Amino acid sequence: MPHEFRKIAVFCGASSGNREEYAQTARRLGEEMVKRGIGLVYGGGNVGLMGIIAETVGKGLGEEHVIGVIPKPLAPREVSSS
Repeated sequence: MPHEFRKIAVFCGASSGNREEYAQTARRLGEEMVKRGIGLVYGGGNVGLMGIIAETVGKGLGEEHVIGVIPKPLAPREVSSS
């Protein structure tokens, strides 16, 4: 019996990196998650690679399928989604 994921955790950079491929790959991952109906648990920031994935999944499945987890002391620095 195949196991079906409801959400997966993705923790990646709050920066987009120095290669466009990183952002493209983050977007493709988000699109694949949307296609498969898989929600996201992520590092809580709305910038960089984390922001790209969160935005893609949020737009595709709805914000209720995106859960950001970030320690309170980091929230202001990381431009948290909350």
